[in-house]
Amino acid sequence: MNFPFFIARKYFLSGKKKNFINVISIISMVVVAIGTMCLIIALSVFNGLEGLLRSMYGHFDPDIVVTPHTGKSFDFDSTYVQNIRQTAGVAGVSEVVEDNVLVQYKDAQRLVRMKGVSRDFDQYSGIKNVMVSGQFPLVRDSIGYALIGRGVQYDLSLSLKNDFYTLQMYYPKDIAPGVVNPTRMYNLLNIIPGGIFAIEKYYDDNYVFVPVEFAKNLLNYGDRLSAFDIYLTEGANAKMVKKAIQSSLGDKFDVRLGEELHSDLYKVLKVEKLFVFLILVAIIGIASINIFFSLTMLVIEKKKDISVLFAQGASTQLIRNIFLYEGCIVAFTGAAIGLVLGVSLSLLQEHFGLVGMGMDSAVVNSYPVEIVFSDVLFTVIAIIIITLLASIKPAIKAGKSFSTHTLQ
Repeated sequence: MNFPFFIARKYFLSGKKKNFINVISIISMVVVAIGTMCLIIALSVFNGLEGLLRSMYGHFDPDIVVTPHTGKSFDFDSTYVQNIRQTAGVAGVSEVVEDNVLVQYKDAQRLVRMKGVSRDFDQYSGIKNVMVSGQFPLVRDSIGYALIGRGVQYDLSLSLKNDFYTLQMYYPKDIAPGVVNPTRMYNLLNIIPGGIFAIEKYYDDNYVFVPVEFAKNLLNYGDRLSAFDIYLTEGANAKMVKKAIQSSLGDKFDVRLGEELHSDLYKVLKVEKLFVFLILVAIIGIASINIFFSLTMLVIEKKKDISVLFAQGASTQLIRNIFLYEGCIVAFTGAAIGLVLGVSLSLLQEHFGLVGMGMDSAVVNSYPVEIVFSDVLFTVIAIIIITLLASIKPAIKAGKSFSTHTLQ
């Protein structure tokens, strides 16, 4: 006949030192709660930062990019575009000509990254969502315009309201020996500034978009291109489309997802997130040492009471379960409180922006957060493992003590 568990636990936890042990347990519970809360908030912030980066780069980068395997340009073939457009999930294809050029506006000059794009860019690109002034379409009434990053605008002191000045673009020619006339050493074309975009500092400080025909003329590309930017239909499987395009184009081209262009940055974020997770789990593990000590003290104090419980019908397994149960109560109560606080604070930050970035020039006003279920799940699993590790040793010791009193 097994001794009722709840009666055994009540009897087992009575005594003079009960209050002292309870204080240690409460301290352990508070520390576990704080650690769990910090873990949820930290992981949510990393998720928010990753989501923010994907959102920013998503305005600039296409869904899929096709570039030549060797060199920086390739000869255009209409069959390439046909094969891409016939691939299931493809919504549009933009021809791209891209290179570094020198731009001049009035007396100001600087190097920029010029990106010439075709008409599909106007329809599918997310640049239209980050325009801060001017108009988006690159070609209006058969006239080509330039879309300029806000950083480039500041450096050139460019004004869209001034119609008397155009943006002058220079690109060096293939210079033959004996050429002494400086004007024959470069190509020069003028284009009207049409709009200003603002995404992220690197793009804002470097990029200028122009019609692809203008870029071809400036660079003397003829029928050559630098890349194809591919935009997918909503709900399309990007990895499957990438695989299909790579198969149709062959080994002469590299096909990459838009997010793969920044794979190193995303890897760094994931590694940092992993280390933060491990560090905070280690802190929770250190806090659980208090659980170990409180249960061990309980074992030492209750050696005589164990034999009494045995005489009343308690088993070795019951004694061990009491200790495991006590450790779980402390850890899981702290974890539950920490989860509630962490998720609540993350939701408040997400909807109300309680903690700001502290910079006027920041991309967002407050720290971005995003709660991911897998983070909560891994946190719970980690706490379960830590609790079992902290409680199992005192439970085993209690069982041995039980066996000793049984022999006596």
